Amino acid sequence: MPDWSYQTLFKPVLSRLPSRIARGFTLGAMGRISRIPGGTFLIKTLGHMEPSPLLQDRIASLPVQTPLGLSGSVDPAGIAHRALSQFGFGFIEIGPVTVRPVVSEEPIVNERTSGTIVYPQEYENPGLVRSLSMLDKSKDGLPRFVRIAPEPRSSSDQAIEQLRLLVQAFSLTKVAGFYIEALAADSSLDENLVQVQQFSAFIRSMPEAPSQLSFLYIPLDFPNAQLQHILPVMDRGLWTGCMIGGALRTPGGAARFGLEGKSLALEKIRLIRECVPAKNWLIHSSAGIHEPQDAVETLRAGADQLLLNSGLVDSGPGLPKRINEAVIHERLSGTPTPVPPSFWKHWGWMCLLGLGMIFGGVVAWLIAESSVLLPYDEDYLGMARDEVGRINEHLLHFMSHDRITLAGTMISIGILYYRLGKYGMKSGQHWARTAVLTSGAVGFPSFFLYLGYGFFDPLHAAAALILLPMFLLAMRRNPDQPLREPVNLRNSREWLLGLWGQLCFVALGVSLSVGGLVIAGVGVTDVFVPQDLAFMGVTPAELNAANPKLIPLIAHDRAGFGGALFSNAVMLLIVALWGIQQGQRWLWWTLLAGGSPAFIAGLSVHFSIGYRDFIHLLPAYFAAALYVAGLILLYPYLMKDVRLSSDKAAKSMTVT
Repeated sequence: MPDWSYQTLFKPVLSRLPSRIARGFTLGAMGRISRIPGGTFLIKTLGHMEPSPLLQDRIASLPVQTPLGLSGSVDPAGIAHRALSQFGFGFIEIGPVTVRPVVSEEPIVNERTSGTIVYPQEYENPGLVRSLSMLDKSKDGLPRFVRIAPEPRSSSDQAIEQLRLLVQAFSLTKVAGFYIEALAADSSLDENLVQVQQFSAFIRSMPEAPSQLSFLYIPLDFPNAQLQHILPVMDRGLWTGCMIGGALRTPGGAARFGLEGKSLALEKIRLIRECVPAKNWLIHSSAGIHEPQDAVETLRAGADQLLLNSGLVDSGPGLPKRINEAVIHERLSGTPTPVPPSFWKHWGWMCLLGLGMIFGGVVAWLIAESSVLLPYDEDYLGMARDEVGRINEHLLHFMSHDRITLAGTMISIGILYYRLGKYGMKSGQHWARTAVLTSGAVGFPSFFLYLGYGFFDPLHAAAALILLPMFLLAMRRNPDQPLREPVNLRNSREWLLGLWGQLCFVALGVSLSVGGLVIAGVGVTDVFVPQDLAFMGVTPAELNAANPKLIPLIAHDRAGFGGALFSNAVMLLIVALWGIQQGQRWLWWTLLAGGSPAFIAGLSVHFSIGYRDFIHLLPAYFAAALYVAGLILLYPYLMKDVRLSSDKAAKSMTVT
């Protein structure tokens, strides 16, 4: 469920359901997908969320693949942890966990306008026994941090005893660390100091000290005046750092997770850094992170790692990826830009391949508009062009229409190859290389579809022999590089419109892929659809009687077009899934230039020869509508200079 489907299709529907039902349905669906063979691969493929090595981080001595964690409030029962672990997280929080279950049947409230989620009972959880069982069943490989808390309305002595029991139980498991809720916002400074000191004394008295990291959990509404006195007296040998909670508590015990907690979290982070300037004192924060800019500001304020809760629900499953991209950009800022690879190393060969495809497509179009048949076509048929035309008045027009649509598709492929090589592969973008690699991997073998009816096309064979070495040279020694240009930081109107545009192009890529396979399949089996025969006013038997080699020649054109369309479609699909990034103007022009020849060729030739059957052209109309709508919706997102948004965000942060 990437953002382009979540924000446009699923969120509007889910937001109308009771929040508990919506959460259960969403997590249940993701959990089931992750458990089927290939399910996690599907999740990764749709979102392209594989973390970059540049994101690798450490929580004290613990290595994590990203500095981003999943808050326990998102999936308290661990139903979809295996799926969520594919989103780009580096660790997962479990909890809060209390000794006994805390149950609430009251509805969860999702305030759609603000993105705030109100949980009626902050400490709702299945209890210690079921949490231990959930931990044993985890198979995603990400480190777990468990937030342990005393049960609501426990006395000070009861709270300490419960925390002791929880630490003893979880210290025997594979959890990486604890978020320990030993502070209470409604207690006095002396009471909180005693609580922390008693718990620290208990840890020291254990026969074997827990190997897990220990973070002091600081409620978001905890008084800063008390914090200034507590932090300096904490034992640095026992505590790893602080975890700033994500919820504002109401007098009735409810918890509000939302953007409103961000300013309080930033204030606490700065205060902690003033009180404990040591670099080895870590700060985790989970409040008010709803867009990448929130994460950037929180990290700049002094947080070391972040956890997502309500922001994941509000912004969508792509938020971790967007934050990770922003983190990479922050880490690369100020580092020298690598020297671009030479033209002949890899990307230049893809440009040459694209130019070759464009040239071949133009030549094929000119031939299809004029003579239609090449000399070797006539030799194969044993008939001259005029003789073929006398078989049926529409036959040459029909063959011309097949060849012009193929020519337009070839030009489109060539433009995409050239542009993706020049702008994507040159800068080491993994998605661009994958797009052309996949396209070529299915495009070149489609040559053999021509042989399905025994017709060998020497011109296509020669072109393939010339272009294939270019393709192979373009795929060599092409390491991935991070995107160094500014990335999207805001859930802006342009971003939301861009998601609708991305949805259009994903749908277009899927539709054209299916269409290409169907056309190729028809080309090597029945050759014609009923509308084709109705347009020509002829039957296959009559064509076969006129010349038994006519149908194999037409089949060669159809199968070739189907293979080319599929090659083009899978490339477009990968671009739509993985390549859409704010401010990439070249990509919008690539989509415009790359799609136009195929649509112009396919639609214009049908009207020029009078083949205007509505049912036959309906898929083309649908695809053209998706294409135009996608370009319009993506225009503000791709064409707006993201640097302007970044500068505005930086000024806003400075003022704050």
